[in-house]
Amino acid sequence: MVFVPKIIKDLWVLTENGVVLFSRVFDLTINPQLFGGLMSALNTFAEKLTDGGISNFEMSDLRFVIVKRRSFLFIGSSLNKTKEKKVIDELMLISDMFFEVYSDIIVNWDNDVNHFSDFSDYIEKSLEKQPIKKLKDAFW
Repeated sequence: MVFVPKIIKDLWVLTENGVVLFSRVFDLTINPQLFGGLMSALNTFAEKLTDGGISNFEMSDLRFVIVKRRSFLFIGSSLNKTKEKKVIDELMLISDMFFEVYSDIIVNWDNDVNHFSDFSDYIEKSLEKQPIKKLKDAFW
């Protein structure tokens, strides 16, 4: 059995306007909608300055990578020692899955973010497990 480490620690999927459709984060003190608004504003600001907007930024030991596809932002955090290309590739896979699973909902979206609440079920292999779950898994 080969162990493949998880690349993505935290994940947000949001509209260009900053509405968070899905988030899975370890630090629950971060309000997902505030984070989404901030990321949307930063991306819009960066687009005004350069072509393409912001692609990543680092804070402490984390790197936040942003992939923009079809008017959605897919933001993943990972350890900054992880190669950015690997994170981008993983976010591309995640975004492919998002569009595959929710294609009908996106077309006729009624602004209810609850439609996307089960997304982690589809991308579990891409996300790092919660620390408590890791400990529990070690014992059971």
